[in-house]
Amino acid sequence: MSEYRDYAVRATAAGGYIRAFAATTRNLTEKARGLHNTSPVVTAALGRLLTAGCMMGLMMKGDRDILTIQVRGDGPVHGLTVTADSKGRVKGFADQPAVLIPANSRGKLDVGGAVGRGSLTVIKDLGLKEPYSGQVELQTGEIGDDLTYYFAVSEQVPSSVGLGVLMDPSNTVRQAGGFIVQLMPGTGEETIKKLEEKLSRVTSVTGLLEEGCTPEMILERLLSEMDLEINDRIPVEFSCNCSRDRVARALISIGERELKSMIADGKPVELVCHFCSSKYEFSVAELEELLAAARR
Repeated sequence: MSEYRDYAVRATAAGGYIRAFAATTRNLTEKARGLHNTSPVVTAALGRLLTAGCMMGLMMKGDRDILTIQVRGDGPVHGLTVTADSKGRVKGFADQPAVLIPANSRGKLDVGGAVGRGSLTVIKDLGLKEPYSGQVELQTGEIGDDLTYYFAVSEQVPSSVGLGVLMDPSNTVRQAGGFIVQLMPGTGEETIKKLEEKLSRVTSVTGLLEEGCTPEMILERLLSEMDLEINDRIPVEFSCNCSRDRVARALISIGERELKSMIADGKPVELVCHFCSSKYEFSVAELEELLAAARR
């Protein structure tokens, strides 16, 4: 693996009583920053959520399974949305990408202040009649703490989630990555105590990445002497599956009245993808074709 190739690892430890994921996501976080022109604090918030989305997507089994994580807060960023699949593809956006606020009391980017108080919702579309949905109150708005709380409350899985994004002075992404470590039912007290001790020594994910730690090395730090087994290494990337055809179908779905109103304006309509900022323009003649399709 080259230094800057984004990938995640899936692992087990303690005879299967611990499952763990770790990822390095610098490139995909930088791609999101470039696509959405996010400020440093929003890049940090969105990058953390994208990193979590990658790893949580890999927890799903089906090829068509889709995970969506929504953060809604009363801070200036308003909201963050990330979706991921089970193949390491992830995309996301912030409602207010240009937020600028002072650093927090530790001199760090104040992600919690940008997000504020509100809720975190996880929706899993697993191909069943109804998607699974779980929601919790934001604990700190720092994303990692909130997901740790979500796993404990909504999925009843004791977890530790560490996420980090480090910016260069030029406002590009220097490091991004994270880990999720989870305890399966029946984990022994000794194993729990050993894991808690290891976790207490990790103060910063980006600090580990700056040291040159790979995802494998991060898990080695957390799970050494617990028979760590790396099961998979999966490339992860920022990837949007929007297309002109998908946008056309979305226009048809809004109904005849809305389409007639657009046609009456006599101007082309431009639609922009929230996730990747791709632009799609439809002429009046094309809107008329979509209207005819909506009537069929």
